Amino acid sequence: MKLATFRLPLAALAGLVLLTGCPDKKSTETAESSVPAAAPALPQAPVFNADSAYAFTAKQVAFGPRVPNSKAHIATGNWIVAKLKSYKLKVMEQPFEAMTFDGTNIHARNIIAQYQPQAVRRVAVFGHWDTRPFADADPDPKKKNKPMDGASDGASAVAVALEMARILSQLPEAQAPNVGVDFIFFDAEDWGHDETTQKDVKNQLEGGTTDSWCLGSQYWGTHLLPANYKAEYGVLLDMVGAKNGKFTREATSVASAAFALDKIWGVAAQLGYSNYFQYENTGGITDDHVYTNKAGIPTIDIYHYNSPDNFFPAYHHATSDNMSVIDRQTLKAVGQTMTQVLFVN
Repeated sequence: MKLATFRLPLAALAGLVLLTGCPDKKSTETAESSVPAAAPALPQAPVFNADSAYAFTAKQVAFGPRVPNSKAHIATGNWIVAKLKSYKLKVMEQPFEAMTFDGTNIHARNIIAQYQPQAVRRVAVFGHWDTRPFADADPDPKKKNKPMDGASDGASAVAVALEMARILSQLPEAQAPNVGVDFIFFDAEDWGHDETTQKDVKNQLEGGTTDSWCLGSQYWGTHLLPANYKAEYGVLLDMVGAKNGKFTREATSVASAAFALDKIWGVAAQLGYSNYFQYENTGGITDDHVYTNKAGIPTIDIYHYNSPDNFFPAYHHATSDNMSVIDRQTLKAVGQTMTQVLFVN
């Protein structure tokens, strides 16, 4: 992901400013929202292992930048698939080809894994597993054309989802949640045109039907896998592993899936994670959740929000997005909250 400037009009969000979650995410409005009253005691849920999620993040980074068409990208995708299969989940791959804004033809694949595929009630956990091919937001001009590790931006989300899949797969049937969970990893999210840092580069997709960002979720949204896929709600994880992570109530999420947002933020508060999941309303962005919402899955976006002036943290689309920014406490806050939510009716 990286600062950019494509915009997507959403009729349902009239009056809200949408900035790109893949490109330049800039907040225009912030407002405090009241914290809900005390809720009933939470049901028992398995313990999320932050050390395991940290190791999963490091493993992805160790492959090298996960840029489509690269050996590291192929190897990482194969590893993710193998991990999911080792947990006895139903795993599907969705290969696709696309052209990026700079005219590069890429070979990509979305990865889908289903826990309790027989369950009628379903929850989707989304993330992207690729990395941006250039660190065009890096403060060092010499590094702007270098690829990045994407430790928080991409790898942390996949790691949280993998750890959730691991601990769920170990539960005896009597202790399983009463929902099925679909882990859906999008490819080619981050190879988009940033109108700020790449203003001198032509966006060859401009004026067409395809936005330059979030290519994997755009493809999945029009080629649903599983076919005719439905879920009660979805949660997009993006940049969820860095120290001092701050997650706010993003406007598109509020408009599209307020019930899911309220549920997750309420659980986080009960678990003691309100310093991460903050009751602050912030402007709308365009990220993969825009396309999953368009596909009929009410989806919220959990991502590292910085400030109204600098929407993204300093590591965003920079070479500093490496393992040095990853924090086990943030991984724990997100992972334990998401795991617990599955056990709350």
